[in-house]
Amino acid sequence: MTDPLDAFTAPGRFWRGNLHTHSTNSDGVLAPEEVCRRYRAEGYDFLALTDHFIGLYKYPITDTTPYRGNGFTTILGAELHSGATLNGELWHILAVGLPPDFAPGNAPHFFPVEGMETGPEIAARAVEAGAFVAIAHPQWSGLTLADARSIAAAHAVEIYNHGCAEGCDRADGTAIADLLLSEGRRLSLCATDDAHFSEPDHFGGWVMVKAQENTPEALLAALKAGHYYSSQGPELRGISFDKKGVDVDCSAVRSVIVQGYGQGAKAVHGNSMTTARVPLDRLGNSPWFRVTLIDAAGRRAWSQPYWR
Repeated sequence: MTDPLDAFTAPGRFWRGNLHTHSTNSDGVLAPEEVCRRYRAEGYDFLALTDHFIGLYKYPITDTTPYRGNGFTTILGAELHSGATLNGELWHILAVGLPPDFAPGNAPHFFPVEGMETGPEIAARAVEAGAFVAIAHPQWSGLTLADARSIAAAHAVEIYNHGCAEGCDRADGTAIADLLLSEGRRLSLCATDDAHFSEPDHFGGWVMVKAQENTPEALLAALKAGHYYSSQGPELRGISFDKKGVDVDCSAVRSVIVQGYGQGAKAVHGNSMTTARVPLDRLGNSPWFRVTLIDAAGRRAWSQPYWR
């Protein structure tokens, strides 16, 4: 992953998108065309429809190309399942940018079976096929650090999953992400909906991707490079830092927090802040930090990790 500062300094503009969505091609409620229509109507620039890639649903990589147009595009993808995590349950791995002919494994249903690929193996195969791969909903899945560590090919961790927030209050990916960062993993952090439209699991977490064009190719390259931030509402407009502090430009928020290794963290609070300088004295020699914004409604935004 290249320097996330490029998300604010490189040519191009930010495009809003959701990376994790389901339709009637797996366990979603709405047909693919209607899912795309709703995201387009809500002002999204792009969508990845990622149906469950298992035999029960005939291993779908849903074709959303007919629903592109009018400033809206789609990226093909799927939620991959293969192998068991340490709790004995099936892996869930988000893969955005898969080719339509990505080969199925041996995953007949939502449980592990003998002889199937491991999670790390199918993740690596997806990356080799050109996909942006994220460790999906680590809290919902009950992942351990050893589980997450094993997905060596992953580009990202889902830092927030809106469907898991609404369905079971297990939306968080920060603990796993921070531990992996502290081991030196150069991962990015994505917020997603995981929308099925069977509950209020949509339009609650998204990515803002910096690219010169709203095309699948440009968006996918930017995602892999880490040229994006994630949000539930607040806007990140700029981040810079020196040895003593981090300077943040943003939409109006009440808290700007910088987190790093171990117990390292520092927050600045105020009313309708659009700029803030956060001292780095509480982060010691942490080799990395990331920024979290919280607005007056409690909605968050998350930067990518910065390596000092």
